[in-house]
Amino acid sequence: MNVFSCDFPLSSASVFLIDHAWTYRVESARQQLEQVPGLLQRMASLMHFDFHGEYPDEDVVEQVLEEMWKYNQTYQLSQGTAEEKVPVWYIMDEFGSQVQHSDEPTCSMAPFFYMPEQIAYTILWPLQDLANGDEVTRDYAYGESNPLIRKCRLLPWELADMRAISPFTPEPSDLYYQSIFQENKETLPRPTEAQVYPKDKIFKVYTEMRQVLANLKHPQFVFTDKEEEADILMLYSHIKDYRKLSEERPHVLLNQFPCETMVTVKDCLASVARRVGGTEGAKWLPRTFNLKTELPQFISHYQQNQERGQDNHWICKPWNLARGLDTHITNNLNYVIRQRESTPKVVCKYLEKPVLFERQEVGPVKFDIRYIVLLRSVQPLQLYAYNVFWLRFSNRPFSLDHFDDYQKHFTVMNYTEGAQLKQVHYDDFIPQFEKQYPEYPWKDVQVVSISQHYHSEPKGNCIG
Repeated sequence: MNVFSCDFPLSSASVFLIDHAWTYRVESARQQLEQVPGLLQRMASLMHFDFHGEYPDEDVVEQVLEEMWKYNQTYQLSQGTAEEKVPVWYIMDEFGSQVQHSDEPTCSMAPFFYMPEQIAYTILWPLQDLANGDEVTRDYAYGESNPLIRKCRLLPWELADMRAISPFTPEPSDLYYQSIFQENKETLPRPTEAQVYPKDKIFKVYTEMRQVLANLKHPQFVFTDKEEEADILMLYSHIKDYRKLSEERPHVLLNQFPCETMVTVKDCLASVARRVGGTEGAKWLPRTFNLKTELPQFISHYQQNQERGQDNHWICKPWNLARGLDTHITNNLNYVIRQRESTPKVVCKYLEKPVLFERQEVGPVKFDIRYIVLLRSVQPLQLYAYNVFWLRFSNRPFSLDHFDDYQKHFTVMNYTEGAQLKQVHYDDFIPQFEKQYPEYPWKDVQVVSISQHYHSEPKGNCIG
């Protein structure tokens, strides 16, 4: 460990710029270490690895990828596309990276993005006048006053045994959901009776979705450009005033329902699922922790798994993003802990033995299935699943390694440049699946999959 001290007195009014040695997004880290001249050597030296080779060494690359979470800092841009808003990680230069932690720091540091040149620096400023020889330190858990959370956040640098903390995570109180409801600024609808329609009724559809306009061809549906006369609303924009809608147009059908964030946003889904499975959650949802509110419980569970020799691979996902953006798979505890400093995330047990599908000329790959469901009524509960489903596949054989290989561990390929989008019709998939898994007839798999997921009763009278 290097300790940096002042070579000359510093005034608390001083401000210094620190360069960044490496700026990247996680999905490109390995490629940059292997391909950018001199980067691997510099990172190995900065992290005190003994490496002097001219060519990338796979073991050293793995070491850097493992160790870098003790050095990483992060920021994210507030403007741009969803991809451009994904958090950026960076490692400061040799000076900045060696500034040590102190609970009583002498300096503070923060990233600074200089827009004219589209470049980031770190600003350092003393918190007090420093004399010659005074140590330069900063608080690695700056802004965190809760002693337990500070201990958790400092774990990458200060080892601690957290196994005595209970890993169980009960469902949050009603206040948790009420705060989300207030933040969303929704009003709840008044109860309505489910409408019974003649079989030959022609439904007027108002939609903002070009896919619906292009593909809805059934003769019982006609489009209208007047929202107020529509029987069905298919909207991108979120409906907020359900109360008014239920009073003025009680039988209009929607592609949304009140408080749908309870099942469409990952932290809420994990919490609500505990109504079915208790503190460990529903059986169909792998064990999940909210990194913002349940970090100590996660660390305890991780360390207990480690003690028992159980698999400890986890997947970190943003609360409210899709398409695999800012999603991370790892068995590195430091990696998970540091994710708390970027966007709000949950961490979910990664399935180390998923059901695989044998793709010709590729091998056994991961796949996922998408169903469309229709919520017709809450009381009594009427929920329908469309038995035509959509399939997505990985492009590389599954194995429990190289977790930054997107085409091995993820299935969403239609947004990935240069990736093959494998499509199989459900009618073709079923006999292939049953041939590969003869002990599991698809009709039984489908019934179990759907019935396990729908026990809670969201509110509304809607098209899902």
